[in-house]
Amino acid sequence: MKYKEELLLAPHRLAETAELGAKFARLRRARKMRQADAAARAGLARSTAVLIEKGDPGRTLSQLLRYLEAIAPGLSLPALLQESDPSLQALAQARATQRVRPLSQTELNKLDF
Repeated sequence: MKYKEELLLAPHRLAETAELGAKFARLRRARKMRQADAAARAGLARSTAVLIEKGDPGRTLSQLLRYLEAIAPGLSLPALLQESDPSLQALAQARATQRVRPLSQTELNKLDF
């Protein structure tokens, strides 16, 4: 008999599963891999990949590890949680807002509270 895992978990644990799913999705995008390709490499249905990336708590540890291996062979789950993969760091750096020019003195004065 299947249980709805969402009903059995505390709200902060549900938030953790959603965060883990977001990390899987970011890693896949950082590696420039389509969801369908990652699912096929892991031997999973694309619908299961969608659930993993949404943070569905009903996914098994085996499914998570297979999906991780399909996206980033050799990457460990703790490395994913710490986001220490170079592709994730490159993605974060590319998305970081960077100033094109320094602020002028007038602009600095406007920001002075």
